[in-house]
Amino acid sequence: MDRVRNLLEQIQNRLEDLNKAERKVAEVILLNPQQATRFSIAALAQASKVSEPTVNRFCRSFGVSGYPELKLQLAQSLASGAAYVSRAVEADDNPEAYTQKIFGSAIASLDSACQALDPNLISRAVDLLIQARQIHFFGLGASAPVALDAQHKFFRFNLAVTAHADVLMQRMIASVAHTGELFVIISYTGRTRELVEVARIAGRTALRCWV
Repeated sequence: MDRVRNLLEQIQNRLEDLNKAERKVAEVILLNPQQATRFSIAALAQASKVSEPTVNRFCRSFGVSGYPELKLQLAQSLASGAAYVSRAVEADDNPEAYTQKIFGSAIASLDSACQALDPNLISRAVDLLIQARQIHFFGLGASAPVALDAQHKFFRFNLAVTAHADVLMQRMIASVAHTGELFVIISYTGRTRELVEVARIAGRTALRCWV
């Protein structure tokens, strides 16, 4: 279901990786996903100025068997609200248009995150937060305000909580961690090199520390 729901997002994210012909197909779909669901393969090929075999190759590159299945998944993506991923703000948009796009994009992102959550992992995270002696929220760059916001919210539960956006301070705190300290490391990609290293330090210095 996640693959279906995220088809439009996948097309958007892979746009730059597609070859020139397949990118034309992607751009036509992203420009008006609803209209694309009504196109025949011939009509989509014509609108994209490519051949029908190119459309079929485009479908296979996204793991679908052919154009009918692609249209079905597009329709399901639209039903889930994923259409907003393609609605970039344009220079000539009026206030009504860009307001709708910005809020629509935020709503779609929240829906996507909600659908991807694993209830078992949420339950595990809650257990760790409840049992923690002290909680540290770490973030860098755009994740730093998220860490600070988390600190403010968790203060309301009368918990010992800190937030740090300086990687040197994060490393020092991780290096002297003790049992019962919980590290919540925030990263949009999960691949931020400095934060991954901080997690490794905490794991090495306090094997019973929750990371």
